[in-house]
Amino acid sequence: MPRPATLPILDWKAVFDSGLDYASWLARAESSEQRDKLAAQHQTLALEPAVAGHLAALPRPVPVIAIAEDWCGDVVRHAPVLQRMAEAGPQLKVRYVSRLQHPDVFIRFLTNGGEAIPKFIFLNDQFVECGNWGPMPECCRDLIARGKACGDVAAARKKVSVCYEQDAARRQVVTELLRLVDIASSREA
Repeated sequence: MPRPATLPILDWKAVFDSGLDYASWLARAESSEQRDKLAAQHQTLALEPAVAGHLAALPRPVPVIAIAEDWCGDVVRHAPVLQRMAEAGPQLKVRYVSRLQHPDVFIRFLTNGGEAIPKFIFLNDQFVECGNWGPMPECCRDLIARGKACGDVAAARKKVSVCYEQDAARRQVVTELLRLVDIASSREA
């Protein structure tokens, strides 16, 4: 039996090093309107003290590569959450790259065969991939998948909007991202 095709090994450290920190990425926003939306989202977000304390005590570095572009609504919703978490946890190091900057990376993280952002790739301190997140919380991805399955994506998107309205503090996103941070910072199996 032939072996299945394997993807080439990526130099995750080089990809990480090629990225921008949040402030530099934000400064390069395609439009001032989108930059203002991102800044407003960031300003209104606050982490619960227990989450901030947990992030502050991470035992080792967790590099995160964020494939994100400011024109995307889900990026505007979720990149500020990741940034707030990075501010609370000095060991959480985030770098932003675009889809076009690293197409070989982005192609690995399609959502149901489609290009959707953001994608956050969590690495351990040895730059080994440990997990990824995006473009939206799991419950919302499920709604979109069900909408595709029944042929009514528009209705699914309306339900996603309701989910976003009900979780303005982004607790679901924080919970999912924190799980991946814990995996990437783990010292045991």
